[in-house]
Amino acid sequence: MNMGDKTPVQIVVVDEAYAEQRIDNFLITFLKSLPKTRIYRLLRKGEIRVNKKRTSPDYRLQAGDQIRLPPMQLDIKAAPVVPGKRSVDMLKDRILYEDKNLLIINKPSGIPVHGGSGVHVGVIETLRSMFPKLPHLELAHRLDADTSGCLVLAKKRSILREIHGLLRGGNVHKAYLALTKGHWSSAELRVDAALRKNHLSSGERVVKIDREGKPSLTVFEPMQAYRGAMLVKAILHTGRTHQIRVHARYRSHPIAGDEKYGDKEFNKELRQKGLKRLFLHSYSIEFILPSTGQVIAVEAPLDPELQNCLDCLVSQ
Repeated sequence: MNMGDKTPVQIVVVDEAYAEQRIDNFLITFLKSLPKTRIYRLLRKGEIRVNKKRTSPDYRLQAGDQIRLPPMQLDIKAAPVVPGKRSVDMLKDRILYEDKNLLIINKPSGIPVHGGSGVHVGVIETLRSMFPKLPHLELAHRLDADTSGCLVLAKKRSILREIHGLLRGGNVHKAYLALTKGHWSSAELRVDAALRKNHLSSGERVVKIDREGKPSLTVFEPMQAYRGAMLVKAILHTGRTHQIRVHARYRSHPIAGDEKYGDKEFNKELRQKGLKRLFLHSYSIEFILPSTGQVIAVEAPLDPELQNCLDCLVSQ
């Protein structure tokens, strides 16, 4: 097949090994030569179907599901993208925990978890190149590209399914640190506001508060007050896209460095103190792996840029 040739309609039957995996993650791996933005576009338009029905990107596959793939132009001769030495060395230095089942890293800010349109290599592609003997290495969950901190990867399909089950049951405990505008009152700390995700024509995701959206709960905890700002801990009770960022803005306490949901003047003020990224960090993650009974509890220290920013602020 040459560049420009179209594939025929394909029916992919889901194997037991891929049960409970999100369809978008499955397709990103299965259709390696197709840009991620196009995969999401095909899902939104209903051109990719499961059991003859339209489906959403967060649908979790079941063994025996039939995925219909429409005719697509694929460049099967495209050479695989090889991560640069700098990316490999950076992630090698950010491994927080590893055993036979799991790999947990302190994800850097500015790197997506998946390669896609405009960015060919993400965290998962780099790690797979670093660990070629782990053919089933998969992301157990996601972090936004601009968010740093604890990111869990499973080395086995069975472990991936276990973690997905824990996530659905609310048994993975994640805590984030965020620098926010202004000072929070006690009445503002619990944010129970439904979120709805929209996709713009460009493929960009924008999340809004919407009563018709998915139930979403974040609990914030003040950690340190500064002049005009506050460091808070954010505990997720649901795992919606951009949840902490949107809930913080909803309380009029947007996160520093947030170009999508933030405050321009606040961001400008923090840039003058050296902050050139989103101040949102997945500080800790904890869960019990059912198959082994092992307690996994990992913390990721703040990146120097974030700590330096705090050191420049005036405490109150």
